Amino acid sequence: MAGVACATVAAVALALIATPWWWVPAGVLLALTAVGAWDLLQRRHSVLRNYPVLGHLRFLMEALRPELQQYFIERNYDGRPFDRDVRSLVYQRAKGTDAEEPFGTERDVYADGYEFLVPSMAPKPVPDKAPTVRVGGPDCTRPYDMALLNVSAMSFGSLSANAILALNNGAARGGFAHDTGEGGLSEYHLRHGGDLIWEIGTGYFGCRTQGGRFDEKEFAAKAAHEQVRCVSLKLSQGAKPGIGGVLPGGKVNAEIARVREVPQGRTVISPPYHEVFSTPRELVRFVARMRELAGGKPTGFKLCLTSRRQFLAVCKAMLDEDVTPDFIVVDGAEGGTGAAPLEFADHLGTPLTEGLTTVHSALVGTGLRERIRIGASGKVATGADIVKRLIQGADYTNAARAMMFAVGCIQAQRCHTNACPVGVATQDPRRARALDVTEKSERVHRFQAATVHGAMQIMASMGITDPADLRPHMLRRRVDVTTVLSGTELYDLLEPGQLLAEPPRGWADDWAAADPDEFTV
Repeated sequence: MAGVACATVAAVALALIATPWWWVPAGVLLALTAVGAWDLLQRRHSVLRNYPVLGHLRFLMEALRPELQQYFIERNYDGRPFDRDVRSLVYQRAKGTDAEEPFGTERDVYADGYEFLVPSMAPKPVPDKAPTVRVGGPDCTRPYDMALLNVSAMSFGSLSANAILALNNGAARGGFAHDTGEGGLSEYHLRHGGDLIWEIGTGYFGCRTQGGRFDEKEFAAKAAHEQVRCVSLKLSQGAKPGIGGVLPGGKVNAEIARVREVPQGRTVISPPYHEVFSTPRELVRFVARMRELAGGKPTGFKLCLTSRRQFLAVCKAMLDEDVTPDFIVVDGAEGGTGAAPLEFADHLGTPLTEGLTTVHSALVGTGLRERIRIGASGKVATGADIVKRLIQGADYTNAARAMMFAVGCIQAQRCHTNACPVGVATQDPRRARALDVTEKSERVHRFQAATVHGAMQIMASMGITDPADLRPHMLRRRVDVTTVLSGTELYDLLEPGQLLAEPPRGWADDWAAADPDEFTV
């Protein structure tokens, strides 16, 4: 921009003192200077604030053929395409320009794997108010009413301060929850008053001793904050199960170091495992201890499902100890991140459908389901996604990638470089300033409200006004060109208490081998 301005001044000077022909390039340069000045002053597009004039090439690319747009722009963090139509829908809803498309689906409805929801011949009116889910089991003294769609875990450090501010302000405006991610509890999470789910990972950032172990006193002091409505123990993440998080040293400035309680400028690598427990029984006891330290607030854990046998071992530990988490968040392998080895992103972890249905069915089969709420995260971006996950066993959903789109992410895949062009995933103050908090927080609010409303519209068309009335047979999947199965036929579902009475053949071996005192492979 500075170069264009200097060239403009030079061209005008030459036009005045040399030859009038210089007014032609001077006019072009004056126009570019005016465009650049407007780009710097406007608050709607972060990419134009960071890249005045040149940033318009991005919008030109989006106007070209969909194949080019798909290849150059709309790729997710692990290299796999994120549905172009879904990303466009998120942008439209965030901007408040959501509209019907009159040309029908572009999907092949006869392709294997095509899923659809079953409408009713007697649809219902859409409720005026979206329902919430009461989270809090028998040992919880301060339950929380969770929205159907919330901000999933994204840490300060991975995201900029302005991105965190926009997400939390949007959550405060819309009355939904904001998961802090494992990077600690910062002032940016607290400034706007949005409800928080404080996530604790293997690094215990924000509540750790000098040696990196869990600090009960510091945890209790921060968990007592009024905005912290729930606390969550992160066991694993969908995009990189089995390894800890990584924050490059270039992002660890003085502020990040203070929030995470780590050395400044050094790459932060979280351990792959927790030091406070090593068995299912110890895990359950630690969750109970966290709830006690948090003053009775809802306490749970997040995981990308491992083997069914290991999760059943946790269920046995819950039964033996008579202790249950208030919620379990199931993260699917399709979940995104800015820092995951390609082999993990492509080949490790249980997809959300299988993980969600397994966790739900295991809790039903052990008679624990009524005590525990289930959250689902992993490429949740539309109302249809919400309804599908509720059918598969979730009580509510969380979104990360879609919320990043709402604050302006363009999937430039520069998260790990500290050079995010729109100020979302960077700690560079110059780049981060391009993200206008007021504008983007309203986009987060609009996106969440419109998406939940979309889910309610879909349910109403299915003859449902209460999500609790959704049933597996309402979701269908084509498994070959002539065969369509319902969720009842697709998923290995259990009846209440069935594992305790007479485990079915498909579950019997895993149930027998599950050991509450060992994470058996």
